[in-house]
Amino acid sequence: MAAPGKRHERSGRAAAPLGFAVIPVKFSEKHQSPHYLYVKEHKVREEKDHNRPQNNTLFVLNVPPYCTEECLSRLFSGFGSVQSVELCEKPTLGEKKKLPKTKFFGAKKPLGFQVAYVVFKSPAGVQAAKSVSTDEPLVLSSNKYPVLTGIQKWIADYAASIVNPVELKTEVDTFMQAYDKKIAKEEEKAEKEDGVPDEEGWVKVTRKGRKPGLPRTEAANLRALEREKRKRARKELLNFYAWQHHETKREHIAQLRKKFEEDKQKIALMRAQRKFRPY
Repeated sequence: MAAPGKRHERSGRAAAPLGFAVIPVKFSEKHQSPHYLYVKEHKVREEKDHNRPQNNTLFVLNVPPYCTEECLSRLFSGFGSVQSVELCEKPTLGEKKKLPKTKFFGAKKPLGFQVAYVVFKSPAGVQAAKSVSTDEPLVLSSNKYPVLTGIQKWIADYAASIVNPVELKTEVDTFMQAYDKKIAKEEEKAEKEDGVPDEEGWVKVTRKGRKPGLPRTEAANLRALEREKRKRARKELLNFYAWQHHETKREHIAQLRKKFEEDKQKIALMRAQRKFRPY
């Protein structure tokens, strides 16, 4: 595996995509070949994402897999005070509902090259990063702030993957407490709104007082099981003894004969009244 920063780049300054500026970086002081980050100001047609304010956000392409948010924050702090850094697998538009960060249930980190959104505290940081003209690559990893790669990163990832039962229980308990509070607030709100008409005079009908509803599939399965159970019990009671089985057959035959005699009488009556036209 080639060392970080030893990618085959063209000599001299790399050609940037249209609208992007180039920032050369290298993994450490001992590496010679630079890697190139492509940056531009993050702009969208509508202000949808408050976490990425326009004029203060820098969009970064070609971020190496070994770069972390802390690494990029230190790198871009030379252009201005950095407020936040967000790494993504691919560019995203609009404000998405972010789940609270968790040590145990977080999303998996992308394995390949990434994109980043660097938010500065002032627009001057974005302009400084866009107008950088130095050909000397910026250093990502130093003795003071090393960036882990290779087997060291694997060891660190493995150590971080080992779950501490006490911490896990604490986090789960905290989540369940917050969830219980949320459900309690929703029930309290529903109870206050129960029977109160809205602006158009409609009253919301709830299932209050009934048994809690089950999912449709589960309820249907329970009903089917109950029907089968009743049918089986009835059949077992009717055919428990052999004489009951014979008696049931005899009664059925008697009913058929009675029905046959009644039909014969109806046909004879219709013939007498000349209303019987079989053809």
